[in-house]
Amino acid sequence: MTKLQSVRGTYDLYGEAKRKTKRVTRIAEEVVEKYGFEEIETPIFEFTEVFARNLGDTSDIVTKEMYCFEDRGGESLTLRPEGTAGAIRAFVSNGLQQNLPLKIYYQGPMFRYERPQKGRQRQFTQFGVELLGAETPQADVEIIAMAYEFLEKLGLDGQVTVEVNSLGDDESRDAYRQKLVEYLNAHYDELSDDSKARLERNPLRVLDSKEDCDKNVVANAPLYADSLNSASREFFASVLSGLDRLGIKYRVNNRLVRGLDYYTHTVFELVTDKLGAQGTVLAGGRYNGLVEQMGGGNVTGIGWACGVERLAMLLDNLPETPRPIVVIPVTDEVNTAALEITQKLRLNGLYAEQGYSGNIKKRMIKANKINAKLAVIVGPDELARGEVVLKNLDNGEQKNIAVANIMKEVK
Repeated sequence: MTKLQSVRGTYDLYGEAKRKTKRVTRIAEEVVEKYGFEEIETPIFEFTEVFARNLGDTSDIVTKEMYCFEDRGGESLTLRPEGTAGAIRAFVSNGLQQNLPLKIYYQGPMFRYERPQKGRQRQFTQFGVELLGAETPQADVEIIAMAYEFLEKLGLDGQVTVEVNSLGDDESRDAYRQKLVEYLNAHYDELSDDSKARLERNPLRVLDSKEDCDKNVVANAPLYADSLNSASREFFASVLSGLDRLGIKYRVNNRLVRGLDYYTHTVFELVTDKLGAQGTVLAGGRYNGLVEQMGGGNVTGIGWACGVERLAMLLDNLPETPRPIVVIPVTDEVNTAALEITQKLRLNGLYAEQGYSGNIKKRMIKANKINAKLAVIVGPDELARGEVVLKNLDNGEQKNIAVANIMKEVK
């Protein structure tokens, strides 16, 4: 019989690895909810058009990485490769335009068919936020500040760098696109086949290419900043001023872009050198054209997303988990009494485990293995007197205590 194993690019999370990812999502929830964001949960698969329209038919995600399938009704469905498209589709489908400005966040598994590598798998967990209907630079500052605080609370301050850039408004984008096309056409023979195809349909995607030949060409491409009009420069200056006022350290990266047509003005990434070549742990930007592109009217938006497992890899020391109390019945006849005591401890907010089987020695070994602080030993003779034995597993001291006083003694 063939040994069953997980599919390539997927994983089982348990023990310390799971505790780390749980810490990432818990702290993310605490931070974003403090900023007024409310969770939204969308289906794990959508009509393929939701992602194709959102990500564009020239993106690597759409052309190479999406898990698409046809259901029994002949509909083309896709496992979600990212969270923004589903969140915006939900905004449009549920008529939430009356709730602007709207602050929402999401979390859950995403799926992309790509080469598995450190911190990047075919199934991964993404946490993201979307702020819809806020047009001012202050919204951009708030979103970046929230991401920065999130990583600070994770204990990663000093390990990540905020990189920020401006893509300007539509006029600025069109001006830059013209300069970029002229430059890339002059180096056409040096580009990869994929970038040659993108040059015809979406030249800004060439800037995102991971091919070495494309990187060499892009290294000397025109800078986006040189194409910004006065309104775009003023908007970006307000964002940077806001970050300065909040004491958030950043670096302007003139090569930081987003290839998707709906991105405008502020784009940003939080990067680290702790994960090798794949250094981005959180990325976001303003997407003033996305909601309209998906049929939801002229609604501005800005957001960010992060890979939970990638962030978890940066966590060195987890907070110590509370040490449990172990309740050990000496004989089967006191099992029910032991269960009642265990439940009483739990209902009073304490971490309690019950020693289920084995002789007293084996149960004590198990108690030490799970790093228990105390053992409550329930014996028939002591129970007949209304007592149990309370043992300190650190120093070995033990004493008889009344069952009625167990909470007071334990605490």
